[in-house]
Amino acid sequence: MSAARRQVAVVVGATSKWQADGRNTKLAHGKVLDDSSLPVGIRWGVGGAIAQKFAKERFFVVLTTRQAGNASALQKAIVEQGGESMIVELDLVSPESISRAFATIRTQAGDPDVLVYNAGYLEGRDLPPEKELLEHVPVDIFETAQHIASRGPFLVAQEVLPAMRQRGAGSFLISNNQFSLRGRKRLTGQSLYYPRVMMRTLAQVLTEEYSEHGVHVANVVIDGTIDSPGTRALPRAQQHPEVVMNPVKIAEAFYYLHTQDKSCWTHELQLTPFATKPSF
Repeated sequence: MSAARRQVAVVVGATSKWQADGRNTKLAHGKVLDDSSLPVGIRWGVGGAIAQKFAKERFFVVLTTRQAGNASALQKAIVEQGGESMIVELDLVSPESISRAFATIRTQAGDPDVLVYNAGYLEGRDLPPEKELLEHVPVDIFETAQHIASRGPFLVAQEVLPAMRQRGAGSFLISNNQFSLRGRKRLTGQSLYYPRVMMRTLAQVLTEEYSEHGVHVANVVIDGTIDSPGTRALPRAQQHPEVVMNPVKIAEAFYYLHTQDKSCWTHELQLTPFATKPSF
């Protein structure tokens, strides 16, 4: 009797730009923060919490990040919790990097049972107030946003969906935000978010194409500020902790989606803190 095939979860964007040494954290606070007193579940935002949740559920978890060092502490935490994981470097701006990364994943871990696309970007946050209008946005900022929010998930889907279709099972889950619901003007201090509308559109298209083949596709709208070292230190989070979202609980929602019965799949899930009005 052959051994049972191990389940594999891939988290694209397993670390957070709001982790203690993340790019957003350093931009907002001007320094690396000490996260040693924070719960391990929130230290790497949503990606880290999702990775830890699936590892606790006995999945072999692949952490992808642009630089392996970004995820080394997260991998150590997973191992200390009794889980198994590996780190694979992946740069979503480069099709060659995506192809190499998934070749490595297939060889060393196997075809994923679940893929969580959690990639984010900060481009646009540092533009001054006088450059809010589109005419002032450098094209390289738009291109980066498009790479992460549109082309990236398209290329990643091409890497993992064929095996899921052939197996007749699998989940392709997209971590998105409230700016994906409709086009909105970029305000000072915000990233160039409107390309995320295309990310939501891709989830809708893939739902139509792959559901009948047994692949569960869902767009998760995370409608609020996610708890992490960098966001927890922001004045708004300090003054109104009730509006901050617990990434451990967000991760439970992703696991719930993956384990749903095929007779009643959710294809879009919006998560909003109780103290704020849902975005539309």
